[in-house]
Order: sequence, then structure tokens, then C-alpha cells
Amino acid sequence: MRKSALYALGLVVAALVALGLVILSSASEVRGARFYHDSFFFLKRQFLYLGAGVVVAAALAFFDYRKWRDHWSLTAMFGFVVFVALLAVFLFKPIKGSYRWIALGPLSFQPGEFAKIAVVMMVAVWLDLAAWRVELFWRGAFWPAALIALMAGPVILEPDFGSVMVIASVGFLLMFVAGTSILHMLPFAIGGLGIVGWKVFHNANRMARLFSFAGVAPEGGGTAANSAAYQSDMSLVAIGRGGLFGVGLTRSMQKQNYLPEAWTDFIFAVGAEELGLVFSVVVILLFVAFFFLSVYIARKAADRFGRLLVVGMAFIIFFQAMFNLGVVCEAFPTKGMALPFFSYGGTNMLSSFFAVGVILSVGIHSLKDQKRTFTRKVLAN
Repeated sequence: MRKSALYALGLVVAALVALGLVILSSASEVRGARFYHDSFFFLKRQFLYLGAGVVVAAALAFFDYRKWRDHWSLTAMFGFVVFVALLAVFLFKPIKGSYRWIALGPLSFQPGEFAKIAVVMMVAVWLDLAAWRVELFWRGAFWPAALIALMAGPVILEPDFGSVMVIASVGFLLMFVAGTSILHMLPFAIGGLGIVGWKVFHNANRMARLFSFAGVAPEGGGTAANSAAYQSDMSLVAIGRGGLFGVGLTRSMQKQNYLPEAWTDFIFAVGAEELGLVFSVVVILLFVAFFFLSVYIARKAADRFGRLLVVGMAFIIFFQAMFNLGVVCEAFPTKGMALPFFSYGGTNMLSSFFAVGVILSVGIHSLKDQKRTFTRKVLAN
């Protein structure tokens, strides 16, 4: 493990956050001025979320990641709290037809964001403690799949298909990396896809979005279809207007109430319009650099548990980023999924920095182990 990899990862995250704040300050100014009489309303709140996220990341970075496994009750308690929070969302009023938020006075958060983190931690602990038994059906496939289902179940009832997709994908990825047989995983993967497919088929809004994406939505095919098509069209218009170098920072036309969710799910389109293709390429390269630096840290981790944690946390951020960019560019059907470090929102910011903190913890403590081992060898000679 090289210390430079940890510094490089920190710089990449800092660059993503800095770019995110710059674009958010522009993308949210119209809505802030219109509804809160403050062009920087969202930016100010994002700074508060950022501060909290940095504190969380710093605390986790210096917390020995192995304690999550050695004191597995700590991980179980974290998972239990998240599970209870996932059930608690049904006690609050739905927003846009989904039960995703817990509102406590002026504060609100989405437990589904932390369900992704909880799945990584619980499945990683289980698989590492199982050791060679991951090759067995019950230890390596059934119980990890049960942990995934425990978190995915309430989330799909909200419904939040995007979070379910992330939870299931990262869970099965960890099983594969740990050495679980693909044949053992296959029945659960097919069963999970079947359940999600059935839920989507019986959800008019999601089906309308799929038809709209496929270009076969009937004439006047409903509010959801028209809304999804409109979002995609306006997003492509923004990207097209940006050209190579953009129209200039703060000069986006689409943020003027043309592009819905310009400050959250479609913030990348505003950035592409104002700063052009150069911005788009830089953002993509930064996320790719984040992923490969994380993979390097995973390869150099002191133990399998560290490798599993890093792979899982890095995948959550990278997968969400690539999916969000795919939606904005109309490569995927319209689906609400935040762009990490860019989209406005406290829950996603905190969960993203939670993941970064865990990755840094594995890197820092693995580096310390390597130094101790080297010192012992020197003294022994």
C-alpha cells in the first residue's frame, strides 16, 4: 500500500465535491430565488451537509474497520437501526407516490441510502467470518441473500427501484468476490429479478417510463410517460447546447424551470450545458479514477474483510454515478438516482462520505499493518 494512493483518493473526492458545489450554486439559484427568496439557499444547506459528511468520513477513517467484524454486534446494531428506519418511512406521508422519507421537523432523510451501506457491511462481515464455508450453499449463498432481502424488501415496497437495484447488485458482487459459487447465487438472482419485474409490471408509472424510453408509449400515454420523455428531452437539449466549452457558468437556459430536478437528479445536464463536453469528460474521469484507486486500495488491503468493504463501498458510489450519467444522456430509462457529491441532498452526501471514510479506514490501517510487519522483519534481522 502506498500512502500516495490515499492522498490521490482524497484529492479526487475533493475535486468532485468542489465541482459539485460550483454546479449546484448555479443549478439551484432559480429555484432558491423563487421559493425561498435566496439564490444560495440550496448551496448554504449543501455546505452544512458537506461539513457533516467530512466529520463522518474523518471519524470512520481513523476507526479501525476490523472492529465492524471483530465486534459483529456493532454491525448488527447498525443494520437493525437502518431496518427499523426503513419500516418507519411508512408512518410518514408519501412524496410523489413513494414512502422514502422520514421527516423530523426541519430535518428529513432517506433510510434507503443507508440501506446500501448496511448491506455492504453486513454481507462483508458474514462472508469473512464464513471463511472457506462461502463455497457451501447455506453459508455462502442463502444467508447472504437473506441479508440482502432483509434490506431490499422494505425498499421495494416504498417503492424505490433504484435503491433496490444498488442493494442487490452490490450484495451479489460481494458474494462473487468472496468466492460464492455462481450456481448457488443463480436461484436467488433469478428470484430477485422476478420479484422486481413483477413489481415494475404492476406499477403504472414505472411501466410508462419504460415505454417512453423504448419509444413505444401510446399517444398521450399518461403523465408519467410524458414527464419522463420531457425530462429526457430537456436533458439532451442542455447537453447539446453546451457543445465543447459550454455557454458559460450561470448561463444555463434549461435551469430556468425547463429541466425538472435540475439541482438534484439532472444536475449533470446543467453542468454539461454551462461548461460543455470538457466538464463531462472531467467528471467521468474523476469517477473512474475514484473507482480504480479504490480497487488498488482493496488489492493492498491487509485482509479479505477490508477488500470486501472497499469493493462494496466503491461500487455503490461508482454504480450510482454511472447510472445517473446514463439516465441524463438517455442511455437508461428515467429513474431518480442522485449523482454522488453533486446532487443536492444531505442523506446522499452523508452516505457517500460514510463510504469514503470506510475506504480510507481500510487503506490507513492496512498501511499501518504493513509498516509494523516491515519493522518486525528489520528488527528480526
